[in-house]
Amino acid sequence: MKKGYLSQYFEGAAVKKLSAVEADVLTSNQHEFNGIEGLRNILGEPDGKTRYPAKFLYLTDNEDESIMEEGFLTWYDARQKARIERGVTRREYRLYFPTNLASQRANAGDILVIAKRPDNTLLSIVAEAGTTISHQILWLFGVSDLSHPGFSVRDELETEQDRIELASRFILESIGIPIEISEDAYLDEMIRKFSGWFPTTKEFSAFARSTLPDIQPQDGRDEVLMAWLEREEILFRTLEKHIIGERLSQGFNGDVDGFISFSLSVQNRRKSRAGLALENHLEILFKECGIHYSRTPTTENKSKPDFIFPGATEYHDAHFDTLRLTMLGVKSSCKDRWRQVLAEADRIDKKHLLTLEAAISKNQTDEMQSKNLQLVLPRALHNTYSNDQQNWIMDVTGFTDLVMMRQSGLR
Repeated sequence: MKKGYLSQYFEGAAVKKLSAVEADVLTSNQHEFNGIEGLRNILGEPDGKTRYPAKFLYLTDNEDESIMEEGFLTWYDARQKARIERGVTRREYRLYFPTNLASQRANAGDILVIAKRPDNTLLSIVAEAGTTISHQILWLFGVSDLSHPGFSVRDELETEQDRIELASRFILESIGIPIEISEDAYLDEMIRKFSGWFPTTKEFSAFARSTLPDIQPQDGRDEVLMAWLEREEILFRTLEKHIIGERLSQGFNGDVDGFISFSLSVQNRRKSRAGLALENHLEILFKECGIHYSRTPTTENKSKPDFIFPGATEYHDAHFDTLRLTMLGVKSSCKDRWRQVLAEADRIDKKHLLTLEAAISKNQTDEMQSKNLQLVLPRALHNTYSNDQQNWIMDVTGFTDLVMMRQSGLR
């Protein structure tokens, strides 16, 4: 196990695209996979029936339709007894699982992942075909070719591609894997500076940037934005771990509602902070580039786009050239929510959306193009997309160059 890599969370993973027969196995009462010799690289040679506690997930881009269920998987060789008693040399590995809601949603073409965790439990994932989450799962486990019928098995997860960074952390947490990151060297300073509690997102973003004094936008706008975001994420998790630990040590004295409320506040803080942190760092980047902007101005129908360039005054000036106006929506993760951007800033026909979402499906990006929405991502995330998508996606440097060109000559 190498800290900071996928091997910290998985000992190995087997990935395949489900055939019609295999989908029937998942949804019917048979519940046994045959012809799965490749799993031996992860699960080893079974001695009798080896039963693993397991978590079953069905994932789709609509989070309300995703399913998680606890259960077990049983790994065995159906020919082991015959080999012992009659000298049969053949092996026939099988993987059994009981009926569960997650597996019953499977269809031909869906992605199936069987992954082994370091605590000797298994994770079984079915991801709906063609969705963003299915593309993210394939990218996370480093599998690109599923044209062959068997499992693609990875039992060493410590290559450079397996390094855990911002995009992979988002995906891991979306499948229920808690991420362990911290930078304890700054903990005492944060406790003193913020009086042992969470500051505003703007204050925390500023603090995160202050810990990277040698990084400047002229060193590369895409790289600097990602460095700021990475540092803030690590520092926030460090402070959060301390604050949550302090609260948990006090206990809840049987107050179930109090515990649930506290848990929800943790989740909500994480979600809201991620989006605001991205906006905060972008705002500083725009200032450093000398770009004029308004943040969350009001446009038609009381809409509030994240950024309007050069500003709200120019946007509401009917005589200002619309070709020099730019709108940027900002969403740390978007999935289907990108369509919300289309209803903002009616004067601007071509809108831009900046996100940190890795491996958005081609179906989604094709629809974005058809709706005249330009996707913007930090350069480091472009390789999570297909070559065709990369040819269309804009990076942060390209976007800021575009805005500066449109603002040239403005006073």
